[in-house]
Amino acid sequence: MARRKSGSRLSSGRQASQGALGLYLHIPFCQAICSYCNFNRGLLDGDLKRRYVSALQQEIRRAPGGTADTIFFGGGTPSLMEADEVVRLISACRQTFDVPSDAEITLETNPETATAERLAAFRDAGVTRISFGVQSFDDEELKRLGRIHSAARATEAIRAAQSTGFTSVSFDLMLWLPAQSRETWRRTVDRAIALEPDHLSLYLLELYPNAPIKEDMARAGWSLAPDDDAAEMYLEALGVLERHGLLQYEISNVARPGHRSRHNVKYWQGGEWFGFGCGAHSTVAGERWRNVAATEEYVSRTAQGESAALDRHVLSPQDRVEEGLFMGLRLNDGIDREAFRAAFGLDPWDRYGAALEPFVERGQVWHRDGRFGLTRVGMLVANSVLEVFV
Repeated sequence: MARRKSGSRLSSGRQASQGALGLYLHIPFCQAICSYCNFNRGLLDGDLKRRYVSALQQEIRRAPGGTADTIFFGGGTPSLMEADEVVRLISACRQTFDVPSDAEITLETNPETATAERLAAFRDAGVTRISFGVQSFDDEELKRLGRIHSAARATEAIRAAQSTGFTSVSFDLMLWLPAQSRETWRRTVDRAIALEPDHLSLYLLELYPNAPIKEDMARAGWSLAPDDDAAEMYLEALGVLERHGLLQYEISNVARPGHRSRHNVKYWQGGEWFGFGCGAHSTVAGERWRNVAATEEYVSRTAQGESAALDRHVLSPQDRVEEGLFMGLRLNDGIDREAFRAAFGLDPWDRYGAALEPFVERGQVWHRDGRFGLTRVGMLVANSVLEVFV
């Protein structure tokens, strides 16, 4: 298929200042379902996966094109794909979009699926960045979460990825886990530092309604650490990681210089992206939509040439202002008042500064040199700050 150039209808309607697109590809298959997970996922079915990859190719090829400099395989467990399937999907992206040679191509990976051979095959397929779902380096904590890898297996997978030649190696850790103590969390952080990652994401466990882990907690008598302990765990970890060269750039993310997630930064800086696959969301040219969540329905619709998109709507000016504030304040760099005015037609400090001053006085918001943002302590109460803008 001929590559579509930037003269397409949708591409010509995009603001040049918003930069290149991101492409998100959702892979919903898992070997096991974690007891805390609320993502759009299901157990691996080989035949369904084969049909799903073909449907993804079709959806990508029907997109209107443009320039895209990041591709992100999320899930689910994208590393359950075979390397030739990854090749097909990256090729579909390159056929439809102008994808530069230095594009960031991320594959989320679970340690139990990552052998040296598979990792090398993913690298040869074009993947540049690997992101592991580690969550903890404590085997008991991993069992409580329903994870099927061990701390040793995670360590082995990370080292294999580093020796394979990816541009960046990242992994996720979780805190505020059932029966987790400050001591076990600190040991996990220390083991993470010893592996010298390029990037880390630190997430607090969120217990969604009816999560199976809630029943496990009640039955076993596991409890979460007090809020104050969780806050100290978060702050202590960020301080230790910073001393080892992993600098915070977003509420939940740290990286070595040059290794920020370029794809995720698009979300936080008001960029645009196409989401392909079941349940994926897109935001392009001031319009937002989501795809049908059910995997079989997504495959059926796409195979029949139908759109998988639902709930298309145009973002109002107020939607865009609020989202620019909500997402921009996640970043350590905060919000540039002049750049915000150029993008949205108002100076956010002129409109909201008086309401933010109490947070400045409490050391939770900083304001200097034409910018403002959350302090590290302020990130712990981000929801209270963001209420100012609603």
